[in-house]
Amino acid sequence: MARSTRRLVGMVAVSGVIAALALTGCSSSSSSSEAAAAPAEPATEIAYLSASSANTWLQASKKEMDAIAAENNMVITEFDAQFKPGEQGKQVQDIIASGKYKAIIISSVDGAGIIPDLQAAIAKGLKVGILNQIVGTKLDTSDPQFDGPSVSVLAAPLRSGERLGKVTLKACEGLNPCNVVYLYGIKGIPLDNALKQGFDSVVSANPAIKVVAEGEGKYLGPDVAQKALADIMQKTKKFDVVIGSDQSMQGAVLALADAGKTAKLIGLGGSQAAVDGIKAGTWFGGVFGAPATEGKLLMNAMVEALKSGKVTGGIDPATAVADEALMTKDNIDKFTAEWAG
Repeated sequence: MARSTRRLVGMVAVSGVIAALALTGCSSSSSSSEAAAAPAEPATEIAYLSASSANTWLQASKKEMDAIAAENNMVITEFDAQFKPGEQGKQVQDIIASGKYKAIIISSVDGAGIIPDLQAAIAKGLKVGILNQIVGTKLDTSDPQFDGPSVSVLAAPLRSGERLGKVTLKACEGLNPCNVVYLYGIKGIPLDNALKQGFDSVVSANPAIKVVAEGEGKYLGPDVAQKALADIMQKTKKFDVVIGSDQSMQGAVLALADAGKTAKLIGLGGSQAAVDGIKAGTWFGGVFGAPATEGKLLMNAMVEALKSGKVTGGIDPATAVADEALMTKDNIDKFTAEWAG
């Protein structure tokens, strides 16, 4: 009887241990499930105001920005200004009113005109980053030109225009006169005003250089510049050099081929089309640009601004480029394109 009782007690004890372990297991499993079911931290929302979503340069920057944002649980929503002056001011006001966004990245169409709207965003606690385009009146600096932005990443357009002028001096060596067709991106916007100002300041050193015609490529696909140059050639029969953005120079190649003409082409951008064209001899030269690098520098700085409040200030991505970013057939192997064109 005592032995049977001891067996019964032992069985009860073992059963109790098993039950306890089972309960512990359930508790652990339940805790794990609860932890797994815990909601993820919501992504930080960033508004990106693009001068034009169709612009291939800015698309290259956006691709890098999106990659870095994803790594840091951030989401970028793009707003397209389509190069329309005044559009971005309305977009900023809508962004502020939504209360959804923690930061604004802007590639500006309006220059200094957008400053009051960005100041209003900063006053509401939004971080602001400036990409590729001057926001202010000074055309020779990459630094922010008003209080509040976390970072400004751009090659000062006056300097880029000066570099275009330097390549033009090379192209015009031994030519008198040296007749130039100058294709603006969009004539009258701050970027193009600065580029032309810088260009003029350099080529004025050679009185043989004359701008005999002007047009616009709109910073879009080759077809716009192709038509612009075709129209110019109806009235302007003799020219030696054509200058414009890389997108415009791709159109110039087509227009010249259609007309059975040749000219020395100089592009602004350093795209794959430019690098290939210079190597092949169909382009004379160009000014290198780094849109992917711009996007990386901008987004890394914005991540720090949002996480720690760090203010990076101005960054000129062209400062580390070979040979002052001036590309010709003599040095083209030093350059690796960051966008297609």
